[in-house]
Amino acid sequence: MNGNLFIIAAPSGAGKSSLVNAVMADDANLSLSVSYTTRAPRPGEEDGREYHFVDSATFLSMLERAEFLESAEVHGNHYGTSEKWISDARATGRDIVLEIDWQGAQQVRRVFPEAVNLFILPPSMTELERRLRTRGKDSDDVIRRRLINAREEMAHVAEFDYVIINNEFETAKQDLAAVIRASRLHTKDVLAANTSRISGLFGNQANRL
Repeated sequence: MNGNLFIIAAPSGAGKSSLVNAVMADDANLSLSVSYTTRAPRPGEEDGREYHFVDSATFLSMLERAEFLESAEVHGNHYGTSEKWISDARATGRDIVLEIDWQGAQQVRRVFPEAVNLFILPPSMTELERRLRTRGKDSDDVIRRRLINAREEMAHVAEFDYVIINNEFETAKQDLAAVIRASRLHTKDVLAANTSRISGLFGNQANRL
């Protein structure tokens, strides 16, 4: 039985990566898909951990070979997700978390319509700007561009199955974990994973399930 695929999107600064990392620390069956990108590594980032950092020529070559499940240009940089890695990982039964923007989410849904879609919102634009400035990673021009893009990104929130407002971090973390736990309890998945147990409970009636 294939593992679940969780698509998680948010505007830059909403706290998506922090929430995902916190939930994954408590959930051994979650694996994070590591995307490819042409942007430069930020201080503390490592190739193969946060992203696979490649140059534009390498990325475009992979794109031409149709190796990406989804790809997009965001803030002047290219991002893409390996379709083969996603399929192989899910085939082992592991649940995969895919952190992408709304454009990538649309592309992934066309290939994997069963994916669970979540969008992380900031509590306000004022708080979003404060978080962007507090992390101290971007120039004023970049922050202004991210705030403008955030409004366009958040306009697509209705395309997602679940919305979490990251106002208080611990509450948002619990909400994200709750969605993941609930997604594992779909009837068809529980029955498929517990055939012997179900047969013992219902006897001959199990053939009707």
